[in-house]
Amino acid sequence: MNVLHLDSGIFVEGSVSRQLSADIIKKLQAESDISVKHRDLVTDAIPHLGADELLAEDKPLINELIEELKNADVLVIGAPMYNFTIPTQLKAWIDRVLQAGVTFRYTENGPEGLLEGKKAYIASGRGGVYSTGEASALDHQEAYLKTALSFIGITDVEIVRAEGLNMGDESREQGLSNAQSQIADIA
Repeated sequence: MNVLHLDSGIFVEGSVSRQLSADIIKKLQAESDISVKHRDLVTDAIPHLGADELLAEDKPLINELIEELKNADVLVIGAPMYNFTIPTQLKAWIDRVLQAGVTFRYTENGPEGLLEGKKAYIASGRGGVYSTGEASALDHQEAYLKTALSFIGITDVEIVRAEGLNMGDESREQGLSNAQSQIADIA
């Protein structure tokens, strides 16, 4: 099984999303024989997409990223919430892998994803609690990622969430404990 592991937390040391994504990889390794391609979107940053690159005939970086994605059976995405959404580093990756005619196509019935049959785990770290209550309307992180992945055909998406991390020691410990329980249940 081929796994594409993406990390986008800007705090390379001490990042909860990075720790959770690494723990998911360890769990997958314990369950089966996997090959992991790790791409750190912070330490090996992808520049923001520009018109010249998008309109170019030769698109080496876009092609490389799409090939990595196509080769993966499973995606593990470390994605913290920054200002209600994802890090710009992860957005730069998404901007390149959502390509009409390559990872999705337009049909008379609307867009159709071309990368079906893949599983994705999102390792989500959040300072507050956005999964329930009124604050859930502010979640443009997990909802956006699920929408973007679904758009290219990846609909089997599991969220491993640690939230409430900046709401005191007890809340932080509870959030981390909940995420570790979710990881333990990965089959």
